[in-house]
Order: sequence, then C-alpha cells, then structure tokens
Amino acid sequence: MTMKPETASKSGNKSLSREAIFFMILLAIQFGVQPGLTRRYTPNDVCKSSVILVAESIKFFLAFSMLFVSGNTKSALGGWTIYSWISVAGVPAVLYAVQNFAALIAYQNLDGLTFNVLNQTKTLSAALCCYLVMGRRQSNMQIVALILLLLSALVLEGIIKMDFFVDHTTASKMELSFDPQHFSHGVAPCLLASFISGLAGALSQKNLQGAGSRNPYLFSMELCAFSVISLGLSLMASPDGQMIREKGFLHGWTPMTLVPIVTNSIGGILVGLVTKYAGAVRKGFGLIFGLFISGLIQGRETGVSPEQITGGLLAGISLWMHATNPAVPTKKTKKD
Repeated sequence: MTMKPETASKSGNKSLSREAIFFMILLAIQFGVQPGLTRRYTPNDVCKSSVILVAESIKFFLAFSMLFVSGNTKSALGGWTIYSWISVAGVPAVLYAVQNFAALIAYQNLDGLTFNVLNQTKTLSAALCCYLVMGRRQSNMQIVALILLLLSALVLEGIIKMDFFVDHTTASKMELSFDPQHFSHGVAPCLLASFISGLAGALSQKNLQGAGSRNPYLFSMELCAFSVISLGLSLMASPDGQMIREKGFLHGWTPMTLVPIVTNSIGGILVGLVTKYAGAVRKGFGLIFGLFISGLIQGRETGVSPEQITGGLLAGISLWMHATNPAVPTKKTKKD
C-alpha cells in the first residue's frame, strides 16, 4: 500500500504557499530588528541563563495560546507520550539552547548588520544538514545560489572589498585587521550559533515534515519545555546558577529587557512555522530580507554603502536562483 506524501514535505521543491510567504515576512521583520533591540536593552552583566529561561517560558505560552486558538489541540496531542517528546525534541532542544547562549553573546558584541550578515551562513549549514539528515539534495543551480549567498555575506562584511571586482591586483593589497576580542566574543559565537541553527533546523524539519509530522505549535512547546528543564538542571552547577544564588534571578535586568526577550520568543515561534511551510533552507533565504531591514536601520545613521548594495543584489539573485531551480527527485519505476 502506497501512502500519499504530505504536501508540506514537498515545500522544498514547490513554489511557496501564501502561509509560507506570510510567516517568512514576519520572521524577516523580527530578524531585522532583533540585534539592535538585544544590544540596546540587554546589559552585558545580565545573567544569560535567566534571559533564556524567561524567553523559553514566554515562547512556550505563546505556542500554547496559538495552538489553542487554532482549534487543533486535540489532534495535535493525539498519541503524545513522554517518550515521543524526548525522542523528537530532545536533541534539537539542546542544540537550540547552546545556540541561544552563543547568539546572545554575539548580539552583545556585534552591530546588527554584522551579526545578521554572519548569521546567514546558517543557510549553508541548513542545506548541508538537510542533505545529511533527510537526503534532500540541492540542484547544481541551487549550489551556485548558496555560493552566491556566501559571497554576498563576505561583501557585506567587507571581507571582499568592492575594489576586488574592479581591480584584481588590489587583492594582494588587502589588509585584514584582527581583533581577538571581536573574534572570540562576536564572530566565533555568531558562526557557532549559525552552524548549530542549520543542524537543529534540519532535525526540526525532519520532525515537522516527515511521516507522522508534528504540529508546529506543539513542537515549539516541546522544544521550550525540554530547554527549560535541561537549563534549569544545569544551573545547579553552572556559573550562572551561582550568580543567581548570590545576586538574584533578575540581576542586571531593566524593565526594557523584556522587549527583546518577547520579540525573540515570537521569532522562535515563527522559525517553527517557516520551517514547517517553507523548509530550513528557504527559511535562511527569508532571513535575507531581515538582513536588508537591519541594514536600513543601521543606514539611517551611517548611510548605505556600495558593499551593502552589491551584497543585497547578490543575495536577491541567489534567492531567485534557489527558488526557481529545485532539485528534481529521482523517479522510481513501478511494476504492476
């Protein structure tokens, strides 16, 4: 007996649905404003574990509310067990918890545009991990699109100068200034968070789009619950746990600290929805528009540079190439 595959499971090889486009737009807005909000309203001396615990708790209640409003609570919880929760959400939840720590450190030490540019490497890791985890390959043109995406990030970051495209002799004259603090507390945590995001996104996509696919709101709740429990247990022996015991759970907080936490929590729900309806790779491309938004916000003070314009054009071309040149699945011949 042959089973009809889920429509969502083909989202990586079909045109985007209205739901996918809508959630990708919301995610782009949240992604664009998040670095600035976090850097502005999250003090460096705040306990990072307390921030993540509150964020995951808010995200849990948001997901529960949306599940309840959708009217799918009964069907989503049908057949739910503690074993299925741990097996489905355990590994992604731990990965996302590590990602949250790394991203928070990077948020506090990088400007919004730099963070979002480096963060786009998650699209590359998502494509690789989707292939390794789900066997979902990329077409030759999609591989070229991913290379263009990486090139756009390098141009926007200023690693590849505009002069390089005009005069190749300047390549030997490029000087890269290395700031250990900038790298260890900004670039490295951001790249780590991006890689983990790609791996966790592929595992989440498998659970959301595979056989017996999970309701995205329920899956978000499961991730949050597992993260809260595991992080709470880790506080018994971690430096953050000692800080909480000595200085209190809300040490370093201000009333405005909740603003980036709430927007980040909403972003977490949107990530699950975009992964469900568009896939982990296209989620990364949707975040490119968030990159444009962060660039516009930063450009209000510094202006828009030629690197930003060139990088944006390269990213737009890569999006078009990736969306219009999907991998053609190999057809298996059937014998009647």
